[in-house]
Amino acid sequence: MNKLKELINELCPNGVKYKNIQELCKISRGKVMSKDFIKSNAGEYPVYSSQTENNGELGKISTYDFDGEYLTWTTDGANAGSVFYRKGKFSVTNVCGLLEVKNKVMIPKFLYYVLSIEAPKYVNAGMGNPKLMSNVMAKIKVPVPPLEVQCEIVHILDDFTLLSAELSAELSAELKARRKQYEYYKEKLFNLESKEKKLKDVAQIYDSLHATPKYVKQGYPMIRVADVKFGIVNSREALKVNEDTFKRFTSKYEPQKEDIIISRVGSFGNVCIVGEEKICLGQNTSIIHPLINKKYLYFYLASEKVQSWIKANVNGAGYKSLTLANINEIPIKVPSDKQQEEIANILDRFEKLCNDISEGLPAEIEARQKQYEYYRDKLLTFKELKVNE
Repeated sequence: MNKLKELINELCPNGVKYKNIQELCKISRGKVMSKDFIKSNAGEYPVYSSQTENNGELGKISTYDFDGEYLTWTTDGANAGSVFYRKGKFSVTNVCGLLEVKNKVMIPKFLYYVLSIEAPKYVNAGMGNPKLMSNVMAKIKVPVPPLEVQCEIVHILDDFTLLSAELSAELSAELKARRKQYEYYKEKLFNLESKEKKLKDVAQIYDSLHATPKYVKQGYPMIRVADVKFGIVNSREALKVNEDTFKRFTSKYEPQKEDIIISRVGSFGNVCIVGEEKICLGQNTSIIHPLINKKYLYFYLASEKVQSWIKANVNGAGYKSLTLANINEIPIKVPSDKQQEEIANILDRFEKLCNDISEGLPAEIEARQKQYEYYRDKLLTFKELKVNE
């Protein structure tokens, strides 16, 4: 940063000139290329389209239209105004604009960073189809600082981008390693020598009421198959029922804290733990009230051992479902109370660690992105040099 400040003070202390894109670049468009064409002409050279996923790559073909340093931008659709830096041999479709820097006062990568900020401002979102056409792109004014300043800013932003990518990769690798370690210990702990019983011997099992209720905007959460995932009941997003319906659906049994819900159709065998809030069960779910260590039973039911057993024993030819009889017969290894507690504590710590990393990863990426955008905007803001200055 100090070097950049010195360069600006030396080379452009009073500001910099601004130029239109049409003064700096040759502007063109890609050509129509269908997915069938790409498939029948498969090769090594990328074809870029309007999408932003996978760096905008639609596929690869055996020929190329461009070779060198260019910028592309999305002209139509939801991603209109998205700008990409391209280097090498490639082609683009008709919904991509192409900028080839012709004026030697501009570095392509510097222009990429500038247009990443400026281009989205010029998108016309009218008529329901956002657009950034070539004639509009041509008139966008951008700062043109001395080449030495451009080069230093590109160096700073490239380094920042690389460091952010490396950090995200490290966090992702850490999460993957922890999950692998967690699964290893989970299966190892559940292979300890111990008595095997059926689930009906170590828990009370209650089926849901097979009826479709009337839902309301506010009330008691009704947990359905779609809500049984990620280990903990997500009652905030569940559909709600009024008090009379709640009482009807809990007349046989009202779920208690740390009971276990299991799904019976679709993604059958998924389990989650009931929290503090009062809930009732929707169709195709069952509640398990543990008579042994609750966390131990939850982790055991979520293990690969039990999930494999469930897949091998579900009923039905086309539309399979996990019946109440199946659930009663699930085999459970039951070590001593002390061993159950120890295993539950170990796995609880592992799961918390994995969840902490998993939740922290997108938050860290978002924080890095905001930091990057702040410094990028700051670095690319220049006072405009007036003609008489």
